Parts: sequence; C-alpha cells; structure tokens
Amino acid sequence: MSQPSRTPTLLADLGGTNVRFALADTDLTAPLLTDSIRRYRVKDFDTLAEAIRQYFADTGFSAKHAIIAAAGRIADGETVQITNNPWAVSAQLLRDKLDMNSVRLVNDFAAQSMAVTLLTPKDLVTVGAPPLPRLGSHASQTFVVMGPGTGLGVGGLLLRDGNCSVLESEGGHAGFAAHTAEDVEILHRLNQRFGRVSNERMICGNGLVNLYLALADIAGQPVEELTPENITARAVSGEDPLCVRTVETLAGIFGSVAGDLVLTMGGWDGVYLTGGVLPSLLPWLQHGGFRERFEAKGRFRDTMEQVPTVAITHPEPGLLGAAALAMQETGHALWASPGQN
Repeated sequence: MSQPSRTPTLLADLGGTNVRFALADTDLTAPLLTDSIRRYRVKDFDTLAEAIRQYFADTGFSAKHAIIAAAGRIADGETVQITNNPWAVSAQLLRDKLDMNSVRLVNDFAAQSMAVTLLTPKDLVTVGAPPLPRLGSHASQTFVVMGPGTGLGVGGLLLRDGNCSVLESEGGHAGFAAHTAEDVEILHRLNQRFGRVSNERMICGNGLVNLYLALADIAGQPVEELTPENITARAVSGEDPLCVRTVETLAGIFGSVAGDLVLTMGGWDGVYLTGGVLPSLLPWLQHGGFRERFEAKGRFRDTMEQVPTVAITHPEPGLLGAAALAMQETGHALWASPGQN
C-alpha cells in the first residue's frame, strides 16, 4: 500500500450498518487515497473509537485530523446519535481517546453533497432525458443530493459566486405525501403499522419490505418472509410479479419525493442520486416511473422536465465528499471538476 506524502486526514463514512475509513492527502488533485479504503461492520465494535483503532492497526497508518461523516443530526457540531445504529459519537471524546488534534463531525449527506464537486462524467449515469448537470454554468446554483441506504439521506449543494457550501437536512424523515390512489392505500396500511409515515419508510432497503407487505395486502395475496435482497433478485429475474411491482412502486415514489425536494429546496440545477441501495434500483429508475412522477408537479411540469436527475456510480461518494471537505478545511481551492463544466 502506498504511503501518503504528508500528514493525512482520516476520513470516515458512518452509516447504520457499515463504517468506511480512508485517508485523504489534500495536497493532491485527487485527495482520496483509494488504496487506503477499508470497510467494517458497525455491529462488530462497541464504539467508533474502537473501529478506528482497528483500522489503524490493520493499515499501519495514523492521523492527527479526522472528518467523520455520520448518518444523523449533528448537535452543536460536536455530537451525533447515529440514526440507525446504537453508536453515539462525540468529537471531543474521539480527540481525547485517539490523541488527535482535530475531529470534525458532519452529516453523511453533507459529505455526499460535497462529493459532487469532485465527480467526473465517468462517475455519473443519467436518469431520464436531460443531460448531466453543469456545475459552474451559473453564478448561483442549487443541487439536491439524496439517496436510499439503511435510511434515506437528503442534502444539498449550493454554489454561489465561486464558493460552495452544503445544506444538511433530515429530509428523509419528512412525512410521506400520497400522490395516487395506490399511494393512499399504501399510506393507510403503513400508518396502521407505524403511526406517522416518513419518506424513509418506503425509500430505503427495508422500505422494499414495507412496500411488499402493503402491496400484498392491497391485492389480497399471501406473502413470504423476504429480505430487500430477495425482493430485488426476484424482481430482476421476473419470477415474482409482486416483487416486480414492489420495485416499480418504490421507483415511482422515489421520483415523487425527489421532485418534491426540488420544489422545496429550489434545486432547479439538478438532482444527484446516491446511496447503498441505488445500484440495485438504477435499472428501475431509468426505465420505470421515476421520471414521470418526478416531473408530475402540476403547473411546474414544464420546469421539472428540464431538471436533470443523475445517479452517482462512484463506489465511495461519502469518503470522496469527506475528502473534499478536508481540502476545503485546509484552504485548498475546491471547485467542480473540469470534466463536469
């Protein structure tokens, strides 16, 4: 494994199921050191500090600075309770336990949003007719960044007069808005199970299971105990029409929610789709009802038809975005890759 050329920054992408680590060398044009990437299961460690120590032991690396992108709301910039795993993380405690000079906590979709500034066309696939977004084509631009994994993450990238910043949110926990008669039936059944129904109840890994059960009940069909992976596999093979319908329904609802976020955030310049579940959903997004429901916004349909939606295919966008934040933090110029302009 190659050694970083200077004191590196530790990067972490912490979700509900996995934590990924890497190093960044902010003196490089491509700061993410890809051969330093390692993934660990959250359930194998009691704390994030333990997982970091294991990473250092496995790689032989060390770092005095860290940027932790965590799936949860950052309280006062210092603490976070991870939404879908039991860890609570304190920047100060991490600094003390690991003898670091600085630890910065950011929302995971703040990192996912910053990743957009380092992506190239080979990292992107269009979903629908509009072309790739053009970063830097206007002095003021706003992009939505969203995607399903263990939960549903939502963020934004704001470009203003040559500067970039991120909008951190918990938009995945906003209440689900039904748009069709079938949506209403699904909402009714999920409301009986969960009470309040958020967008995340449907647009995530376990959301496939929730939709499968709801659609089966609507159709009066028997169900099996299936995992999200079972559902997508059966949908791809075409062997189970209910599983096909489940994935198609999720794709349509995903489009509705993405379109609503454009209206809410003013993200007219484009939507970047990401998340751990995205690769298995991508064929359904490209050929299903995603764009139709994305564009079906009444008097804003003509406008929505011009808003690009693209899937991020880079294997580690969370770590890439954390590397972009490290560059920004150390005062290096950060702007869109020339390949996107």
